[in-house]
Amino acid sequence: MTTSFTHRLRVRFVECDMHGMVFNGHYAAFMDVAFTEFWRERAGSYAAFSGTGLATAVADLRVRFRSPAFFDDELDIAVTTESMSTTSMTTTYRFTRGEDLIAEGELRHVCIDGEDHGKRPWPEDLRAALGGADTGTGPAA
Repeated sequence: MTTSFTHRLRVRFVECDMHGMVFNGHYAAFMDVAFTEFWRERAGSYAAFSGTGLATAVADLRVRFRSPAFFDDELDIAVTTESMSTTSMTTTYRFTRGEDLIAEGELRHVCIDGEDHGKRPWPEDLRAALGGADTGTGPAA
């Protein structure tokens, strides 16, 4: 397990529901933003990766809500690579506002061919950059 990256995000008004809390569906988008920034810092441009003919697909997404977040809150989203198999990677997300735990999440991405969408192995350099080098090559997911 490699703690890799923390992204700070400020909640916008449009992301809140009529009760003034962040609408639950926005947490998936927040995780995507944090994952994109994690990828950019560790592996460079996602566009360069997709230029190789590979892509990623979300196979599983989970969020557990602990406490509400509100307009103008600054949330820190910690991204951790939990595991990386031959074709999939699981990252976890911890949303905090100061010391308060707001939510926890998990994403499983699968490496796929950009054209036929079949599963493909992660390139070894990408495995190393995203934290998979120290987790071994597990079974294909």
